[in-house]
Amino acid sequence: MDEGVRSFPTLSIAAVERDTGLSKDTLRVWERRYGFPQPMRDQNGERVYPADQVDRLRAIRRLMDAGHRPGRIIGLGPEELDELARRVPSDQVETSADVGADQAALMALVRNHDVPNFRRELGQRLMRLGLERFVTELAGPLIHEVGETWARGDLEIYEEHLFTESMEVVLRNAISTIPPPKAAPKILLTTFPGESHGMGLLMVEALMAIEGCPCVSLGVQTPVWDIVLAAKAQRADVVALSFSSASTAPLIFDGLLELREKLPLETEVWVGGRASALRRRTLLGVRVLEDLQAIRPEVERWRTEKMPG
Repeated sequence: MDEGVRSFPTLSIAAVERDTGLSKDTLRVWERRYGFPQPMRDQNGERVYPADQVDRLRAIRRLMDAGHRPGRIIGLGPEELDELARRVPSDQVETSADVGADQAALMALVRNHDVPNFRRELGQRLMRLGLERFVTELAGPLIHEVGETWARGDLEIYEEHLFTESMEVVLRNAISTIPPPKAAPKILLTTFPGESHGMGLLMVEALMAIEGCPCVSLGVQTPVWDIVLAAKAQRADVVALSFSSASTAPLIFDGLLELREKLPLETEVWVGGRASALRRRTLLGVRVLEDLQAIRPEVERWRTEKMPG
């Protein structure tokens, strides 16, 4: 066991997730991308986090709830974070518990088949949070919860369809209010045949639009060759694909290998979603976005590399 682990209390990654509201995936991404947090390892090789790092993560999460972007505050020390927090009016801070309560209230409306009030409540939360936070903090987790509830048999198919239709209406209306994007990269969005879940595409489109990226969505289940033809016709800089947890490894990797072979080298391929296979294997020329929060840094990386100066 690491000597440091014995010397003072630490929390497991699951405990940190519960305590801060930051997902395990987010913690791992930040560790790689920003160098923080810096977990130690227990006797089983699992990540454990010192208490001072957990305190700092709590402060970062509170500032994120107030609208700060993680990439701009993760590098700040405890005193700087405290000073920044003191400048935030208390009525602007929405805690992870508040967001959790929102999810519970919205799920109750879904179960009661109250579509008008469900859409109204979604719209109110969209206005309060802004589109970026609405997608990353509310819509994404809520879509996942609905999917898990349906998979357990605790939600009927028609109820899941009512939810999906309502969420799509709200997101499409929000996207339509964003000024026409003009800055590269131009993104082509779709899924492979066999992948019928399109909510991930819509959330990505919303976040890409916020970043000023032109997006063309082909919808779901597009054959590989048609993706290639569309990318050429649309002069896409990036082909982005979403994979739900229902996607199998053969569907994912056979399709990606064929797509990468047929696309020009300068056309990047970005993939994301909840399919666990994406994290188990890497493919040359395919960039895996760990979560929705990875979109902004990836766009910035592309612009830095492809549009210098």
